Amino acid sequence: MMTMMPSFQLAARKQQRLSSLLLLLLPTAGRALSTSSSSSNTPIINHLLNRPQLTHSYYALRHGQSLANVAKIISSDPQISTVQHGLSDVGRDQAALAGEMFAKQHLNHNNDTSNEDGTSFNEQYEGVAIFSSDFTRARETATLFSQQLQLHSSPSSCPIYTNNIVLQTKLRERYFGELNGGPDDQYQKVWDVDCTDPNHTQFGVEAANYVLERTTGLVLELEELLSSFGGDEQKKKKKWKVVLVAHGDVLQIMQTGFLRHEDASRHRSLEHLETATIRELTLL
Repeated sequence: MMTMMPSFQLAARKQQRLSSLLLLLLPTAGRALSTSSSSSNTPIINHLLNRPQLTHSYYALRHGQSLANVAKIISSDPQISTVQHGLSDVGRDQAALAGEMFAKQHLNHNNDTSNEDGTSFNEQYEGVAIFSSDFTRARETATLFSQQLQLHSSPSSCPIYTNNIVLQTKLRERYFGELNGGPDDQYQKVWDVDCTDPNHTQFGVEAANYVLERTTGLVLELEELLSSFGGDEQKKKKKWKVVLVAHGDVLQIMQTGFLRHEDASRHRSLEHLETATIRELTLL
């Protein structure tokens, strides 16, 4: 806690400490926006804004109900959330069901020839690639989801990229600064400012535009990574179904990127993504 001092000194000291902490906790992509602005008058916020198309199919999967959800607290500090606040029993069931439903809808043999062009899943897709935030609740969701995919399909019909989930810090929860650990009804304080200033860092939070920059930048990285995966040219031409397992704010902000919004100011106008809900992300 901070030592009491005159209000103007307290505000300055508080902002300085929060800014320093934010830089330490955020992945490097979350800082790219601020550093790029020093060399350009038009820093990149949405990397998908001028992208003509994407090779792979992307799906957002929010983690299942977590212990932090049950306790109704904000859990956004990587030093805590990567080791605590895993899934509740309800959340584990939700995550498993999400995997089962995805397998039935996208991989089920009965639907193999239901594509508009008459091709099967194996003819059109290389497999499923699962990338997850390294926060405990997301990691556990991704693991259960992957297990159900494999349970409800054969290895040959549903290859998993690297045969495992891939942890990705750029999918971490948005950092909520001094609100971390507090009641989750405090989210609204941040969202109210987001809609008018997506660059704000009030309460020491990670700016919504930083989240947009790091997540859409990740999509471009995955486009290149997955397109180059495989031993021959025929495989390289195949697409992957890419499941991104993360958090409510992060995924809704990323969705504004797919909708080609210039910034993240409208992320709360999108339909709320409930726990363990999967949503296809289509580039408009």
